[in-house]
Amino acid sequence: MTATLIDTDKTLALKTLETMYLTRFMDDKCFKLSRQNKGGTFQLSVAGHELIGTLSALHLIPGKDWGLPYYRDRAFAIGIGSSLTDLLGAFLAREVPHHSGGRMMPEHFVHQELRLPCQSSCVGTQFLQAVGVAKGVQFHDRDEVVYVSGGDGSTSQGDFHEALNFSCLHRLGVIFVIQDNGWAISVPSKDQTAGGTIAKMARGYEGLDVFEIDGCDFEQTSQALRAAVDKARRKEGPSLIVAKVPRMGAHSNSDDPLKYQDPECSAAEKAKDPIPRLEKWIVEMGLATQSEIEEMKKIAFAQIEMAATEAEQIPFPEKSTAADKVFAPTPEIELKEEGFATLGESIVMVDALNHALDEEMKKDPKIVVFGEDVAHGKGGVFGVTRGLTAKHGVERCFNSPLAESSIIGISLGMSLVDGIKPVVEIQFADYLWPGINQLFNEIASFYYRANGEMNCPVVIRMPYGGYIQGGPYHSQSIEAFLAHCPGLKIVIPSNTADAKRLLKSAIRDPNPVVFLEHKGLYRQRVFCARPEPAEEELLPLGKAKIVREGSDVTFVGWGMMVVMASEVAETLSQEGIHVELIDLRTIAPLDIETVLTSVKKTGKLVVAHEAAKNSGFGAEIAARVTEHAFQYLDAPIVRVAGKDCAVPYCKALEDEVLPQKHDLEKALRNLALY
Repeated sequence: MTATLIDTDKTLALKTLETMYLTRFMDDKCFKLSRQNKGGTFQLSVAGHELIGTLSALHLIPGKDWGLPYYRDRAFAIGIGSSLTDLLGAFLAREVPHHSGGRMMPEHFVHQELRLPCQSSCVGTQFLQAVGVAKGVQFHDRDEVVYVSGGDGSTSQGDFHEALNFSCLHRLGVIFVIQDNGWAISVPSKDQTAGGTIAKMARGYEGLDVFEIDGCDFEQTSQALRAAVDKARRKEGPSLIVAKVPRMGAHSNSDDPLKYQDPECSAAEKAKDPIPRLEKWIVEMGLATQSEIEEMKKIAFAQIEMAATEAEQIPFPEKSTAADKVFAPTPEIELKEEGFATLGESIVMVDALNHALDEEMKKDPKIVVFGEDVAHGKGGVFGVTRGLTAKHGVERCFNSPLAESSIIGISLGMSLVDGIKPVVEIQFADYLWPGINQLFNEIASFYYRANGEMNCPVVIRMPYGGYIQGGPYHSQSIEAFLAHCPGLKIVIPSNTADAKRLLKSAIRDPNPVVFLEHKGLYRQRVFCARPEPAEEELLPLGKAKIVREGSDVTFVGWGMMVVMASEVAETLSQEGIHVELIDLRTIAPLDIETVLTSVKKTGKLVVAHEAAKNSGFGAEIAARVTEHAFQYLDAPIVRVAGKDCAVPYCKALEDEVLPQKHDLEKALRNLALY
């Protein structure tokens, strides 16, 4: 370090040292508490990372700017203003007001007032969420800065590169800080990153300023952060800071570096400790005496001891609350099946969905639609979003890169910014899987992990299903996968009127909703086309509909199965077999009460879905009916489902794999006569 004061002042330097002391002493205290088995059993060391994290926080404005710090960035959380007692309470899994209140592992920060969105254990997922927050900031035309950090190992994740790409395309005010300690647990950089540093590759992104710095050098770090913050504040685009820091200890208290690291390497890293280095520089610069520094250190130590004492007095969460806050409270919507005012002419489902989006976008200027090919004249591969860009502008209906993880991760981030409601499209349900990490590990559990402090109201629309020769990559029915993930609402309409009303309800719901649209029904008229519902008509999520009343056998289905079963039920009625046809409409929440009531009347149940039979959602319904209405059953429950293989392209093969009307008729007829 040079002996000249560059681009800094005494206050910043001393505040930095104070925060670094607090971070280091908290490290030591957490290690002791974990050894004492007082509630926290997993400790992540921050040693060596204190300077870059602290200075990053001190260059931002608490409560205005946003921070998405990764799990080794406690220095940032302290520097931005997090309570020491809260942080230690979270480490001890106590019921603190922030940082998840014991629902997550330590160092998974969340604090609404400080604008720290709920962070997770998944490596690299925070990058796309930060980009989403920045896109939301840009939507509101504000000069807020978004900070996001990660370790060098996180740069191997695809989400990191997708985040750089999107932030450069949209010139977003994001500061990516990579705290490079040379190790991804036991994997060294030479085995992790081609070229040794991500900075070389990142320079290829147009509009991205890249800084490679010594993350233990106060002057270098301050200069880079100031430049990056100023650029973001001017709304001129993103920056990447790759800060080299030492790995001074184990990855965590369950890790043993001696299994993969030479003792000489460990000793060399400890010699790079940023704390004595900053102490020495402060004394050389005349900013404080050695005795003043020693006094500062004593005060910081006492603060941590006091906070730890307070944290140990905080109770653990009540056991009875363990399954609370999976969903945010939803405004009541009246269940109304008849007497709706309609717009007269019957329309097909694709038009009803388009009109629902258009009407909701007119009603709420914070609704934003994006996805692959959804903007301008195309309006998605099925035309559902056609015309929305022309009507509402490119900022409210725009194309995303071909990157499903980007679509879902960015939608999460945007949903956190002052009322923005993202309604995104995944082109086919079959292509959801690159984004499943963001959906299952992040969005679905966000409200729960945040202990109700923050929620993410996102709607994810996806065409799904077979019967129009899509082959293995355009024909999957994925509702059973989705239903197994707590925190998601799953909607599957079978007709135009329900589709419009349910999509509107999904958009107004404060929770994440996956809206599955059967592509074989988009333009189907015989059953699906209905008079268009008026603008304010809604249907509550989680309410099934009895499409047809009957006394002999209950049929439960959704999507295409309801359409097929309706025709079959009419045929059977001519023979005196009366089928009670139930359209679930939503898979989650599941209206099992309507099913149970019907089964208690008929004594028989057929469940049908086009997804493969093995572990299909029909098995869940059968299990619940067996559990709660077994004594009413007069026959075994019958499932009609797709074969346990992919859906083939050839029409003859597709028909063989997917349930057909004759399959439903056979099952209903045989069961009715049982």
